[in-house]
Amino acid sequence: MRKGYGAIWRRLGRIEKAFLVFAAVYGLLYFTRVAPTVQLLAALGALILVLLALFKLARRGMRKAIWRLRNRLIVAYLFIAVVPIILIVALVAIAGYAVIGQMAVYLVNTELSHRMSGLLRPAEALARVPIGEPEQTLRRFVPMIQNGFPQFELLIGGHEDLRYPPESRLDPPPPAWKRTSGLILKKGGNEDRLYAWAHEVANGNEVTILAPVTHELLAGLIPQLGDANLVPYTKRGRENRVPGKVNAFDFEVAGVVPLQVASWDSPQHPTDALLLVNSRVSAVLGMVFGEKLELGEGMLAVFIAVVILFLIVEMVSLVAGIQLSRSMTGAVHELYEGTQHVKEGDFLYRIPVKGNDQLAELSASFNTMTENLGQLIVVAKEKERLESELEIAREVQSQLFPKDVPYIKTLELKGLCSPARVVSGDYYDFMQVSDGALAFAIGDVAGKGISAALLMATIQSAMRSQLSRSNGDGLHRLSTATMVSNLNQQLYATTSLEKYATFYFALYDEATHALTYTNAGHLPPMLLRGSDVQTMDSTGTVVGAFPFATYEEKTVPLEHGDILLAYTDGIVEPENVYGEVFGEDRLKELLIKHAHADSSELIARTMEAVVHWTGSSELQDDMTMVVARRI
Repeated sequence: MRKGYGAIWRRLGRIEKAFLVFAAVYGLLYFTRVAPTVQLLAALGALILVLLALFKLARRGMRKAIWRLRNRLIVAYLFIAVVPIILIVALVAIAGYAVIGQMAVYLVNTELSHRMSGLLRPAEALARVPIGEPEQTLRRFVPMIQNGFPQFELLIGGHEDLRYPPESRLDPPPPAWKRTSGLILKKGGNEDRLYAWAHEVANGNEVTILAPVTHELLAGLIPQLGDANLVPYTKRGRENRVPGKVNAFDFEVAGVVPLQVASWDSPQHPTDALLLVNSRVSAVLGMVFGEKLELGEGMLAVFIAVVILFLIVEMVSLVAGIQLSRSMTGAVHELYEGTQHVKEGDFLYRIPVKGNDQLAELSASFNTMTENLGQLIVVAKEKERLESELEIAREVQSQLFPKDVPYIKTLELKGLCSPARVVSGDYYDFMQVSDGALAFAIGDVAGKGISAALLMATIQSAMRSQLSRSNGDGLHRLSTATMVSNLNQQLYATTSLEKYATFYFALYDEATHALTYTNAGHLPPMLLRGSDVQTMDSTGTVVGAFPFATYEEKTVPLEHGDILLAYTDGIVEPENVYGEVFGEDRLKELLIKHAHADSSELIARTMEAVVHWTGSSELQDDMTMVVARRI
């Protein structure tokens, strides 16, 4: 159990661990009722940490949600296409709401300003009438004032006092007021009341007109428009004056405009108020278009229809975008599944190919690639198997080359084969015939690789078999021509027509110091005597090509210091970068130059010169040399 809790604790992040610590501290302080301040801080810390943990969890969930390319494309499409459309629609709706609301409040404010201006004109006229005529003029202006404000009070002071209505107790304003009109606050009883007023001083007369501004008056400024209120000085009534809906899109709108309200007792300290109007779209458009209300409603209907059409197009686009995203991401998901199968080594898995677009071509290409990979794996395994077999063949072939050189007092033999590939088609061999005689051979099988190596092994086996059968008969009974002829017939009978080899076979008799040889189409060996180089010409054609080929043998005496150099075409035929072959002349020069060196040194220097001539570390052909030195 402790191990389980320990594993859970290790899996928690630093934020979760800190939250648990703060929660534990808070719980301890809560139950012990100590350190209220620390308890509050612990609770605040735990709250912050739990918010961070929730944010971390939401972020992790979002990452998992958009891990798939399909979800990521859909989210990207929503951010790129849908969100801007929603924002534009919201912006248009907010702008339309604000514009229509402000149109409503503009209509009410304009009418209110017009009516308040209508108070100033009678005040100017009454202040400028001659003495004794204000009463007649007042009777003429009363109906005009009542058109704007049904209830009002009027005071004319100066030469004579005149009030309307006669029972009015309106007092003149403080002397600081001059010609003005607008909204004003004046105490009435225990509270300030809002009035529309006009004041004029002229010809010794002072005229003051004061009309109460109520919610009913404001709401009736524009009939059937809606409800109007001057906050905070008028209060909305219980009756809802906002018109009813004409249609489902006939939303209620509100507009507001700030107004300045003067103070009766303090002309220099006006206060602010807000004119608030509640109406509906149809009512405002009806006021704006007047008799052409149907045109306004038609334009609104057209606008709403266009908005709905845009929303339909956007929804269709969204569905189409999601379908396209699904088609794209479905192919990508199939590719992902395919890569998972390939990663696990399942090269037989094929992803479904749908449609004829680029993604379908990609899916088909993936299937082709998977098939080719499977074939390459098979080829690689086969190559690995062949390389293993080649390595075995190389080890077997290395055992076929002579490890020990037969010892004879008067003749020293050295040989070396450097294959161009893992196995070689070149051949050389040494074999003791008797105490005073030995045989050696060199050959070059047509072709390279395993087939040439197998033919080389066949030649070695045939020659050693013949020498073994004739070992007891003495050297005088052995014939190089006969042995090569037998080898030719055996190879012709057991190999295909295109398989043949050049072959040089020699017997050395220590008693007579004579070298008897048969050269079956091989490159003529070089015999260095002093500073003179002789060549041993061919005595017959290649072995394995013609069944009735005849071969001759020749005998040459070997004098003290003579050097016989036998080689394959890998020594003289390699080309340099200009296409020039190494050639026999350069080989002769090397033979003369290193004649006094050890036989192994002579072979090494010669092969090194050939490699340097080609300018490449890779051999163009198998290189084999045999050196017989008379001592």
